[in-house]
Amino acid sequence: MHRWCSVNMKGKVYIRGCAAISPQESFSGSFVPQPPTLADDNILRAKEPDYKAFIAPNNLRRMSRMLKMGLTAALQCLQNAGITVPDAIITGTGKGSLQDTERFLHDIRQYAEAALNPTPFIQSTYNSVNGLIALQQQCTRYNNTFVHRGFSFEHAVLDGLMLLREGNAANVLAGGFDEITKEHFYIKSRIGYWKTALTQPADLFSSNTPGALAGEGAVFFVLGAAPAAVSLEGIKMMYKPSQESLGQALETFLSQHQLTPADIDLLITGQSGDSNHDHWYQFVQQKYFPDTIATPFKHLCGEYDTAGAFALWMAVQRMQEEERLKHVLIYNQFYGEQHTLMLLGR
Repeated sequence: MHRWCSVNMKGKVYIRGCAAISPQESFSGSFVPQPPTLADDNILRAKEPDYKAFIAPNNLRRMSRMLKMGLTAALQCLQNAGITVPDAIITGTGKGSLQDTERFLHDIRQYAEAALNPTPFIQSTYNSVNGLIALQQQCTRYNNTFVHRGFSFEHAVLDGLMLLREGNAANVLAGGFDEITKEHFYIKSRIGYWKTALTQPADLFSSNTPGALAGEGAVFFVLGAAPAAVSLEGIKMMYKPSQESLGQALETFLSQHQLTPADIDLLITGQSGDSNHDHWYQFVQQKYFPDTIATPFKHLCGEYDTAGAFALWMAVQRMQEEERLKHVLIYNQFYGEQHTLMLLGR
């Protein structure tokens, strides 16, 4: 049994600006994909910028790492799009600020539920990044956060597309963010999320072992109706599909845009080196895109709930750099359950 949801745009929706903080040098300068070198664990940590250019020093001291990353990526995205106040702020996150959550739980134990500092609790809520962006930009309009595991970012995009399609917004700030901590890494390692042996990202796809590399990041986009170089044509989400239903959904999704698999110039896949789940990508590539240029992305950013945001950011960079790319398809799945297709055009 499976469920699916999709949006296909009759009117064009464009990606007017974007920004990413990731394990790559993605925040400033030209993007040159480079698998990081890991020292002692299977975690791809974000390369954080100098926050002082975006956040006042007195506020910076009180903010957690995730708040800094999310706010800074959002402000840079708005700046890149030439927009000050968006009509909506919509984000997705799988875990929110883990650092603040863990700090609050430790304080509960340490102080026996007495004399607790409320700040970590306030900042640990999933919508704290959204609220901070709204306060910073004085945006009192639509504000929403989705927490749907591997669909979190995709639902934020879906919500933004519907707002634009209905004419209830002209520019939507949409993004995804997640962080990894030592404790969360340990907890997820107990249920087989990560590789047990130290695996370098450059060797990820030849490892043939269970588990992925942990990642993190904050990526934002301004979606709007005003023309830009890259358009977001549509998105489709499928929950626990079979291979047969996945193939049917893919064919239907492309045909709704008057496309066939042969029309896709670049396929971006969420291969993570996980021998338990990478067969999904092998099936799609071998059956539908045997002659299409395909590239993975999780050796660059790691696996996390909203890694699809990095894939979309990478697709935009590729399309801006290579004019030959007319149609780019992203296929990502999260531990075999949440499957997503995103189609970009020019």
